[in-house]
Amino acid sequence: MKHYPITLAGIILYALSIQFASAHGMSEAEIQAIIEGGNLSYIKIGALHMLNGFDHLLFVFGMIFFLRTFLDIVKYVTAFTLGHSVTLIFATFNAIQLNYFIIDAVIGLSVCYIAFANLDGFRKYLNINPPNMMIMIFSLGLIHGLGLSTRLQELPLSEDGLLLNIISFNVGIELGQIFALILMLLVIVVWRKTKSFASLSIASNYFLVIAGGFLFLMQMHGYAHLTNPNEIAVSSTNIPENLEENEALPANDNVVQEAEQREDLITITVPARGSIEYKFHLMEGAYFEYAWDTNGVAIFYDFHGEPDGDTTGYFESFEKNMASQATGSLTAPFEGIHGWYWKNGTASPVNVVLMAKGDYQLINN
Repeated sequence: MKHYPITLAGIILYALSIQFASAHGMSEAEIQAIIEGGNLSYIKIGALHMLNGFDHLLFVFGMIFFLRTFLDIVKYVTAFTLGHSVTLIFATFNAIQLNYFIIDAVIGLSVCYIAFANLDGFRKYLNINPPNMMIMIFSLGLIHGLGLSTRLQELPLSEDGLLLNIISFNVGIELGQIFALILMLLVIVVWRKTKSFASLSIASNYFLVIAGGFLFLMQMHGYAHLTNPNEIAVSSTNIPENLEENEALPANDNVVQEAEQREDLITITVPARGSIEYKFHLMEGAYFEYAWDTNGVAIFYDFHGEPDGDTTGYFESFEKNMASQATGSLTAPFEGIHGWYWKNGTASPVNVVLMAKGDYQLINN
């Protein structure tokens, strides 16, 4: 039992490192679930993000650590909830995107702050009165909301139902926070009745300082070394030296070029908060290779085909995802139009650089 605090600290630090390794990406399964599941999926992802967000949980744990009355708990939790809800909604609705490593590094420092305040560090070490805790909780909540918004903006948000998507995600965040808060309060209430609470409570808050500092250093390491880990698709090594760049064909012109074995490098601009389709005509059995890249900006895409002569609206979707690049090939299952629908949820236009090779006709309609 003497080694319990050290063992627990090691487990939590290990969990934090695991969380860091996957904190800024989404699995294809998660993205596909969002695409197919609607707003209920946003609620689920929000709840899971809160329950898996060790930085948010450590902050909440430190915030309620020494609170004894129900009213105090409600006041501080409400201030934090209002803070992160304001920036989550505002930043996402206005497509405000900050570097997620920097935001999460500051969130790590917020854990250090709350633990330092619990230790009465302002008076002990700085000889000053601490800032108003309610104001600081609300202010730090604003920063946490920016972190939540970066996560939400990785999802395929609906342009028409954007506000409902944001609200659904926030509802999930609050449900996850309530569940975690109940468990924390049960642990603290039981622990407070033991003889070890007085001595270990101080050690626990020092550990929160260390954990927050660890998060800060890990995120800053990510900022320095991993700010663009996905830049692999349409690079100079993928493009033949003799490949000339073509302008994207104008929309609604129904321009078709004669089918031939060809290679093209095409730049397509997806407008801010908008969408665009770019398509090719392929004969049945035609082989087609492609690679496209947005230089690190993740956007939603649907790679699909529509048979010639169909009047029912049928189309076959080959791949749907949220990504900054994709490569692959296709043997056309039918004669018809094949290509991409790209949707840009950011506040700035995004250039898609598309490399195509195969037996096809260029068309844009």
